Amino acid sequence: MPLFSIPLINMLNRRRFLEQMGVATAGVALSSCGIKGVNAPQELSQEALAVEQIVNPKTLEKPNLTVGYVPVNDCAPFAIAYQKGFFRKYGLNVTLSREASWANSRDGIIFGRLDASPVVSGAVTNARIGAEGARHAPLCAAMTIHRHGNAMTMNKAMWDYGLRPWHEYNGDLERFGRDFRGYFDSLPAEARIWAVVLSSAIYEYFVRYLSAAAGVNPTAKFRVIIIPPPQMVNTMRIGAIQGYMVAEPWNTRAITGNEGVGFTFAQGREIWEGHPDRLLGVMESFIEENPQTYRSLVKAMIEACQYCSNPQNRSEIAQLITSPSFTGAKPKKGPIDKFTKPGILGEYNYGGFDKKKRIINDIETTMFFDLPSKLKQIPGDHSTFLWQSESIWIMTQATRWGQIKEFPKDAEKKAHQAWRTDLYREIAAEMGIQCPKDDYKIEPAEAFIDKKAFDPSNPIGYLNSFEIRANSPQTFYLS
Repeated sequence: MPLFSIPLINMLNRRRFLEQMGVATAGVALSSCGIKGVNAPQELSQEALAVEQIVNPKTLEKPNLTVGYVPVNDCAPFAIAYQKGFFRKYGLNVTLSREASWANSRDGIIFGRLDASPVVSGAVTNARIGAEGARHAPLCAAMTIHRHGNAMTMNKAMWDYGLRPWHEYNGDLERFGRDFRGYFDSLPAEARIWAVVLSSAIYEYFVRYLSAAAGVNPTAKFRVIIIPPPQMVNTMRIGAIQGYMVAEPWNTRAITGNEGVGFTFAQGREIWEGHPDRLLGVMESFIEENPQTYRSLVKAMIEACQYCSNPQNRSEIAQLITSPSFTGAKPKKGPIDKFTKPGILGEYNYGGFDKKKRIINDIETTMFFDLPSKLKQIPGDHSTFLWQSESIWIMTQATRWGQIKEFPKDAEKKAHQAWRTDLYREIAAEMGIQCPKDDYKIEPAEAFIDKKAFDPSNPIGYLNSFEIRANSPQTFYLS
């Protein structure tokens, strides 16, 4: 049920508010329907059936699992694990469940409808610390599904005002800040709305982080609403939001040459290079009750992520996930969909309304397992490894924006409970995969858009270094 903050309703014109909410709610309902052509795959491929099982299902506590996914590009490892037989290889009989939103994906795990599912970074940590806007539960992250693979989209009005993709500012945060502040100052209060896919998650924090770095207090200047990924473009089209942050292909879909309603301001990796995007979420009770099943699940997903990481497989992956069972972004011409290709193959187009080409070819656009040398500074590091220090960073943002009253005194314990790095190391070792020996690492200044390093050993000092903070964010939720 949607929850609306009273100040927001008072600020918005009632008729416009109801019209916008009607469109968005109808979109949510449509995306949730089991209409023909958007169901999860029902049968294993011949290739999967031919895979030899190295784990006997009879040795597993629960070989029959229901695993969720959301129709965005990062469903790729789930599609590959299913279609290539990695689930079967490890003795699992998996039924995939296509989830309408990231809230559905998270809640499906918490309420027992799903055994495992991807969750947005932040959902697991904030479930443990009781952050405002999060669903509180003993959730665990088994591994990172991928890093990067998302972006911020701004509407045409922002382009017309003079805003441009971040890389065209050449690192000049002050100049971008002038443009960003000027635009929001020019808008009536009821029009200052951004959208993200889930509250108390990394996308919301990125929107707030960028705004604050530009000198705009996000709690004073705009509202954040929650919209499922497939509804982002249409919500921008009707003028209900100024910008949004989501996983691909929903940024690329908005640019000129496609839907033409906006442009990509920045990929998430330009806000924090190397950040975790999706985690494999399970309940703590699932791990305790099904330890061998859990190991098989993680091994299957690690192998799937390794397969997705190989550049030689990227074209095949892009074709697979465009089927109606996954993202549904069917190609109009050629074998590879123009919406899916940039996020998976790395030929990323920022768009724009001046007919200028803004294509950056970089496989780092989405990282499933292997890391580029500039990010692999620690022996054994790879994309699916869980750094508990990243969970600590999320806690700093929940504190910064008032979603918890104070930084948790038992933050390290909470990070250990939430991000199961200990079990990941054991499972990876059984697969012959080396992992870093530590759970924490310093994020260098150059990794962040504001050049502010994060040292997990001093989270309070990090928090106090920010001039713009809030007592409590004011948001309303559609999820």
